[in-house]
Amino acid sequence: LLALASLGQVATAEVKTITDVLGREVKIDVPVKRPIITFYYPDYVAAVGVDNFKKVVGISREFWEKFNPGSWALFADKIPSLSNIADVGYVPSNTFAVEKVLTLKPDVLIMPAIQFNSLSNEIKQLEEAGIPIVVVDFNDQTIENHTKSIHLFGELNGVEERTNKIADEYVAGMNDIQTRVANAHLPKPKIYIEFGNKGPAEYSFTFGKNMWGAIAEHVGGDNISKPFVENWGNINPEQFLTSKPDVVIITGTEAGNKTNPDIMSMGIDISEEDAQHRLAKFITRAGWSDIPAVKNHRIFGMYHTASRSITDLASAQFMAKALYPEQFKDIDPNKTYIDFHKNYLPFVPKGTFFIQLAQ
Repeated sequence: LLALASLGQVATAEVKTITDVLGREVKIDVPVKRPIITFYYPDYVAAVGVDNFKKVVGISREFWEKFNPGSWALFADKIPSLSNIADVGYVPSNTFAVEKVLTLKPDVLIMPAIQFNSLSNEIKQLEEAGIPIVVVDFNDQTIENHTKSIHLFGELNGVEERTNKIADEYVAGMNDIQTRVANAHLPKPKIYIEFGNKGPAEYSFTFGKNMWGAIAEHVGGDNISKPFVENWGNINPEQFLTSKPDVVIITGTEAGNKTNPDIMSMGIDISEEDAQHRLAKFITRAGWSDIPAVKNHRIFGMYHTASRSITDLASAQFMAKALYPEQFKDIDPNKTYIDFHKNYLPFVPKGTFFIQLAQ
């Protein structure tokens, strides 16, 4: 690990043409010295190491600092400069500021495809100012884009050996899941995944073809939300109840844990007792006592942040195990998640990341 951590510090400077996930060819001086990155921060740290992350001159702080406060606090403890890092605004909140980016004089701007595709005017301004833009993508939840994005982080920082290892481990893990599911020769169980940020009183976001929906499909689940939701959105109670899911997973983060006792909480510094108590409230929704998932005690909680990330191999394993318990008896998703942190990140998180509702 120490050898991996040191990679990139002796990389030879060169102008390199890099092809991003959209197939755009971008010429960049590598290794980069003043990057700005607007999403996927833990993945970037894992890919390039703490020393290379310290070169980052700006990020979109809102999503990390406010939506994932547990993660932010642990990273800020290990990387003190993070607390003072410049904020370039957050694209989904319409606060992304081209002027701020320009004042920071980055040698590359790294952003997700979903943000790049929504910023045509701003992208034109940045490109006219001579700032190279590299597009990455973990949101689609494809093995191809996950590994391509990790490789891009490596190319930009001259740490390809490190990122090759990360990508290879991800591919091997995801392929193992599909092999086990295929060998089971079982009908696909129906699955429903909901972000539990509104609590049991209101159905919140569920997922169609990307994020959790894409993982559900990869691991052999029949995603009941897919006919009703393209990417993410809500389904109504009748659609849920008539679909009769075999497995239900409610996801949560640390956000709002101290102020809202009803929302689902999972993640860093969340106790299992607290998570169990919150998860139990969801099965009190009208009509839920009659669905197979509740009758057969197949209700689960999962850390929402462990998606659209190279760390979501653990989440894929957890979902696969929920769907096909006999085929994944020997797999410990929590160990996969913790081991990744031990190998590639500057801390090992404590908290609750994957649970099954206690009977």
